[in-house]
Amino acid sequence: MSLIPSDTIAAITTPPGRGGIGIVRVSGKDLSALIFGVTGQKTLPPRQAVFTTFYDAQQRALDQGLALFFAAPHSYTGEDVLELHGHGGMAVMRALLERCLELGARLAQPGEFTRRAFLNDKLDLAQAEAVADLIDAATSTSARAAARSLSGAFSAEVQRLVEALIETRMHVEASLDFPEEDLDSVLDPQVAARIAPLTAAIDALLARARAGALLREGLTVVLIGAPNVGKSSLLNRLAREEAAIVTPIAGTTRDTIERQIALGGIPLTIVDTAGLRDTDDAIEKIGIARTWAAIERADLALFLTDAQHVQEATLPATDAAILARLPEAMPRILVCNKSDLLPAPTAIAPTLVNTVRALRAVSLSAKTGAGLDALEDAVLDAVGVAHLTEDTFLARARHLEALQQTRGALIAATQELATPAPALELAAEQLRLAQEALAAITGAFSADDLLGVIFSRFCIGK
Repeated sequence: MSLIPSDTIAAITTPPGRGGIGIVRVSGKDLSALIFGVTGQKTLPPRQAVFTTFYDAQQRALDQGLALFFAAPHSYTGEDVLELHGHGGMAVMRALLERCLELGARLAQPGEFTRRAFLNDKLDLAQAEAVADLIDAATSTSARAAARSLSGAFSAEVQRLVEALIETRMHVEASLDFPEEDLDSVLDPQVAARIAPLTAAIDALLARARAGALLREGLTVVLIGAPNVGKSSLLNRLAREEAAIVTPIAGTTRDTIERQIALGGIPLTIVDTAGLRDTDDAIEKIGIARTWAAIERADLALFLTDAQHVQEATLPATDAAILARLPEAMPRILVCNKSDLLPAPTAIAPTLVNTVRALRAVSLSAKTGAGLDALEDAVLDAVGVAHLTEDTFLARARHLEALQQTRGALIAATQELATPAPALELAAEQLRLAQEALAAITGAFSADDLLGVIFSRFCIGK
């Protein structure tokens, strides 16, 4: 871990552009000289908004606004923090920032205020990441999940498991430190009995973390099928707008069309694609090539076919050819569209579902909207987040990897203890690795280069 910086940083914390209010934030060890240089006042009462004039180096007024001072350690960064709330024009904000730089501050790097909060133990690393996730949240559900992570809910669960791991390690270390007591035969079953519920708890936390990762990162869902099967109509229905042109003419869609929607709180990117078929049209060929490229990078495919095949329990050659080219591991949902043209509701034949190798099958009408709710439920079921709970937290790929490493180490420790001649030294090492991997989530074991990567992705001023 690097030493806590001692210099003063400053940045404009509000987005660029015109606005009623703009804020310049400053953080450092002692801001008394800077406060006097900007406001002309020797001191500011902590945590009180003071109306004042902001001055340049020649004591000319730059602006009038509110000065808010937060004395260390009772501030966001744990240092003295000054916020200057002025009028939100970029010229005014730049002038205020330049004045702070003249008085000894330097321009803050992206995420540097939050990094100082982490280094000063105001936030752990998972909470610090939640700050950026809350700012970037695409849906109200993901915003609430980020707020739970910021409040420390995720960190508290991780810490509880870390403490249980430490206690388990103590039992193993006792046997290694006092071999003359011949404790192995007693401790082996006790350690194994302790690891089992730990592994189960990690599995449960990992499942919730995967749901949280979907909330943060979202999914890309691609609509595929033969021409004129209703992909564009379904896109319009899901997006609740006329995003794509719909005509009875096959091959109307020549390029991919994307729309962002929220489904059950999960941000989704829906990609409409050109109908897949053999064609001599040069432009349509380009669109079809882009369709296959979109399929390669998608998380889930909605395979559309005509609802008439529900009764026939077969697929036409064009659909079969598309299926043959789909990536083997691509998760897919069978969507039998145009159900409004059937004389009566008809169940989808299981043989048809098996042919498509679909996770789910839905019959709907993109024209009328009938069956759309069932499709939305099927999508959430397919990705494993049909029912997000109130205790869902946002998670990152880093968190998932750490939990998986923890799980792997616990399983390895269990296997060491299950051998005819248990190797407690090897089990102890696996438990140590499990603790380090788990504690890395909150930043107990974090290299400087990892912190640099994490905080560099924050916005400037936060």
